[in-house]
Amino acid sequence: MKRLVLSLAAACMAFAFGVPAAQAGQGDTLAMVKERGRVLCPGHNGSYLGFAEVDDAGNWKGLDIELCKALSTAIFGSPDKAEIVPLSWAQRFPALAANDIDAIIKVTAWTLGRDTEIGLQFSRPYLIGTTQLLVTKALGAETAADLDGGSICVGAGSATERQVTDYFKKLGVEVNLITYENTNEMVASYFAGRCDALSGWGPNIAIRRASAPNPDDHVFLPDVVALEAEAIAVRQGDDQWVDIMNWLLSALMTAEQFGITQANVDDAKANPASPEVERLLGVTPGVGDRLGLSNDWAYNVIKTVGNYGEIFDRTLGADSPYKMPRGANALWTDGGVMFPLAFD
Repeated sequence: MKRLVLSLAAACMAFAFGVPAAQAGQGDTLAMVKERGRVLCPGHNGSYLGFAEVDDAGNWKGLDIELCKALSTAIFGSPDKAEIVPLSWAQRFPALAANDIDAIIKVTAWTLGRDTEIGLQFSRPYLIGTTQLLVTKALGAETAADLDGGSICVGAGSATERQVTDYFKKLGVEVNLITYENTNEMVASYFAGRCDALSGWGPNIAIRRASAPNPDDHVFLPDVVALEAEAIAVRQGDDQWVDIMNWLLSALMTAEQFGITQANVDDAKANPASPEVERLLGVTPGVGDRLGLSNDWAYNVIKTVGNYGEIFDRTLGADSPYKMPRGANALWTDGGVMFPLAFD
């Protein structure tokens, strides 16, 4: 802990004085992780529901945690080599710069400033964070246009307030924004019926919806008010490490696209449906050699955590307490924007 505090302090000083984080050399991070014998990922300083939660037994769970376990499995063949380091939002960037974590898998938006100014590079997005609207089923609204003349609860001075204002202006729909400085007050006002709709970041709204006395009485409108791409951030300069992140995410999405699940991956490996599946599951060698991993790494990941859809469903979606619709996070074959890269 002392080493973590000191290294974080040093990294914070570097950031404060505009010194870029040290760049990693080609393959340095994977070599360091293998030598250490575990991969270090950020958790949260408490529970961030749906992404990094601590259960009653002290175990971490959530979407970000599952992806860290998938990364551990890709490297070591086991999820048990994933070590979760509790960190606040502000600590994640200096912790990465100081080598106190190996990758930021912590709901981090890919932005120009982060990509160019603080020594980070990003994977492909693993989640599309959408700003959405929640309404009571009894209202009968089917789209945002049906809220003409209605009221919307929104955080005062937030990005969501601007996004909602712009969205309804584009629709040509008049709404009354009721702003709140306190998020808990805003949510309580919506559930008390003082607003027709609750606006906010989709996963957060889904989590709030789960706390309602009757969650099924509240539904998401299909409108996407705004979105941001959440991606894995790593130190700049280590192309092999960011390649591993990209192909890990693609493996999870490829498995879903081909219907390969945690339950049937052994059958898929024994009877591959296509040459791409053969390559994905290591039947045809090469998928690991080019990344510095074993050729069965993707098979091990799917066997351990399942495909992308399975991970989403049990952490945020249909099999979780939050019942968040897949929406934009569905595969392109199902009307979403997620797609795998080709395993050639």
